[in-house]
Amino acid sequence: MNRMVARGLGNTALAVSLLWGTLPVTAQSGAKNGEWRTYGGDLGNTHYSPLDQINGGNFSKLQVAWRFKTDNLGPTPEYNFEGTPLMVKGVIYSTAGTRRDVVALDAATGELLWVHGEKEGKRGDVAPRKLSGRGLAYWTNGTEERIVYVTPGYRLVELNAQTGNPISSFGNSGAVDLKTDDDQIIDLESSEIGLHAAPVVAGNTIIVGAAHKPGGVPTGKANVKGYVRAFDALTGKRLWIFHTIPKPGEFGYNTWEQDSADYTGNTGAWGQISVDEQLGMAYIPVELPTGDYYGGHRPGNGLFGESVVAVDLKTGQRKWHYQLVHHGIWDMDIPDAPILVDITQNGRLVHALAQPTKQAFLYVFNRENGQPIFGMQERPVEKGEVPGEWYSPTQPFPVKPPAYDRQGFTMDDLINFTPELHAEAVQLVSKYKLGPIFTPPVVSKPEGPYATLALATAGGGTNWAGGAFDPESHIAYVPSQKSLSSLGLVPPDNNRSDMRYISGSAAPRTGGRGGAGGLTVQGLPLDKPPYAQISAIDLNKGDILWQIAHGETPDNIRNHPALKGVNIPRTGRAGVFSVLVTKTLIIAGERGTFTTPSGEVGAMLRAYDKATGKELGAVYMPAGQTGTPMTYMLNGKQYVVLAIAGPGFAAELIAFKLPS
Repeated sequence: MNRMVARGLGNTALAVSLLWGTLPVTAQSGAKNGEWRTYGGDLGNTHYSPLDQINGGNFSKLQVAWRFKTDNLGPTPEYNFEGTPLMVKGVIYSTAGTRRDVVALDAATGELLWVHGEKEGKRGDVAPRKLSGRGLAYWTNGTEERIVYVTPGYRLVELNAQTGNPISSFGNSGAVDLKTDDDQIIDLESSEIGLHAAPVVAGNTIIVGAAHKPGGVPTGKANVKGYVRAFDALTGKRLWIFHTIPKPGEFGYNTWEQDSADYTGNTGAWGQISVDEQLGMAYIPVELPTGDYYGGHRPGNGLFGESVVAVDLKTGQRKWHYQLVHHGIWDMDIPDAPILVDITQNGRLVHALAQPTKQAFLYVFNRENGQPIFGMQERPVEKGEVPGEWYSPTQPFPVKPPAYDRQGFTMDDLINFTPELHAEAVQLVSKYKLGPIFTPPVVSKPEGPYATLALATAGGGTNWAGGAFDPESHIAYVPSQKSLSSLGLVPPDNNRSDMRYISGSAAPRTGGRGGAGGLTVQGLPLDKPPYAQISAIDLNKGDILWQIAHGETPDNIRNHPALKGVNIPRTGRAGVFSVLVTKTLIIAGERGTFTTPSGEVGAMLRAYDKATGKELGAVYMPAGQTGTPMTYMLNGKQYVVLAIAGPGFAAELIAFKLPS
């Protein structure tokens, strides 16, 4: 273990305006007291703050308050900083760097106060979830303050919030080895289990999920299981475990045919977990089992794969669940936090849960009992022809809200800037299988079909960044992107896997047109824009209120010779992004970069009107947004802070505030 380098916090960082009290954070009311104490602003992951000093009239006047570069944290710089920092009592806490160090910064200036790092050797080198991760958690009992995070090597570490020193009474000298006491045998070095998400702290309970390597080409049908556990925040003692793949005799075990529950793995919770302390429940978003596109070795619906599961906060016992995808073979997972929302139904307040998804459905449930708020229909879906595969005859479709982005893939989704480009796209997809959502993958053949093409699966729809919610208007703001997947299967070769089929393609590789992500028309996206958007959804009624393209049109589209003279509205720009909601604004940064009218290459942090989606202002950033924005108030000034990074631009935190 590499001990931290510490500095005294000083009076500035410790001083807290008497304007703010110490009220507890509730599940769905947003960040409290001008601070940002938990990853999603509150334990319900609303990403909401009632601050309003920064508004539509002055947003474009924002200036850089400070920047914190992470280049020297870890042996090499990081270029994909997905974290969201916390702000408590004038101090910023964040994970950062390629070895996932923890830093404490002065929230007014960005000055480094202390840093803690862990060197995990081979265990860290072979970890499936490396880099800085998505954040950390804060615990206090009103006297002591601690920072909690998960290392790349899957260890739960607790630090003194004032000094960065490990809490010696927690676990073993400040750490709990998450590869032990997990109701299964896990190799301490080589087992592919870890976590990018931040742990969740509710009272004296720490909840930790699990993540694995991407599952398109698993090494085998058997893998480590992604159980969810809770630990005592004071001692590190395990409090409970929830088996996301049930053991014999447990509820759901009979949904796994041919004893496949015994050897199948994955089914982790790699997105953020939400908590309602008043109801005493934690809400777990669960991914699919091994593997992502072929499930022939795990016949049956397979609970709790791709399910929202509500468990008792004290015991981990299942209270209710709802499976969003039966026997998943599309890599839809549930990648992000359930948003805990209070909405109005028939004149009464209802405690609800809104779950954004890769499939671009927003599933809305009563979070007390799991009943769909607007109804759910089991509809027949196509049965595929992959040898040995098991297919669910139906899938659940929410009655409302309607899908907030395009699903499946049809001729209507093809590029349509010009008739010539559209015709070329039609020819290009002639050897691919097209269809609506839940069209199954195919065995890829040289004569065709090469694969099933699909939007709103794998990397599409809403990914790990999740959505946001305004507790006053009861409107959810959900980001999404178009990410075309090529779902082809091939038999593994050279003992690459013991799976019957893995992800792959028999399509020709010439012209960059073979395989997922390589389908373009003269270098342009195969599908028509918008490539990324924000949707406003009224959760009282289940209606989409408005949708806007988010992100400037990419340079390669604006400057493409085939589009000279063609009027193209803003297309939005693909990439996982997230939104922050305040009293008056939606704030979101763009992924990637473009060339501004002044010739600078960068990205914009944009503000939109919550009621209409109209852009109200924008400020320049030297690189694209990679983490989720947060906001806080300190010494009478509101700040907006987010992580930025990109190819050739090492990761940093950048803070904005209004001029003095």
